[in-house]
Amino acid sequence: MVNNNRDHGASAVEFALVAPLLIALLLGILAFGHAFHVQSVLSNAARDAVRVVSLANATHETDAHSAARQTAITSAQPSVSLKNDHINITPDACGAADNLTSETATVTITYPLELLGGIGNITLTGKGTMRCNG
Repeated sequence: MVNNNRDHGASAVEFALVAPLLIALLLGILAFGHAFHVQSVLSNAARDAVRVVSLANATHETDAHSAARQTAITSAQPSVSLKNDHINITPDACGAADNLTSETATVTITYPLELLGGIGNITLTGKGTMRCNG
């Protein structure tokens, strides 16, 4: 078999052409996996918080809302650093005497997520809904 000197280094050139594509694919998979994890955490935190709001028998809704906010923040840690302004709780009258079980409580968490490498931002949303008073 004759060894052709022109083929020396061909595999290195081919690898140099394919390596950026493989690295970009790997980083994309990691970014998607991270975003999927954060989305799951937000959904679970919203579900935990809406349970607190809908089952609260507080006379003041601010007590139930602040307990729900704290529950959501605790449920999301350490994966996500939630703040009070990320959490929206409706309605204002859930648990009041004039509000029977016909209404539903909703907790919506919106979280801005910076993608890996700082190439952009996306906003992820977790939402939980439950009938008032159980």
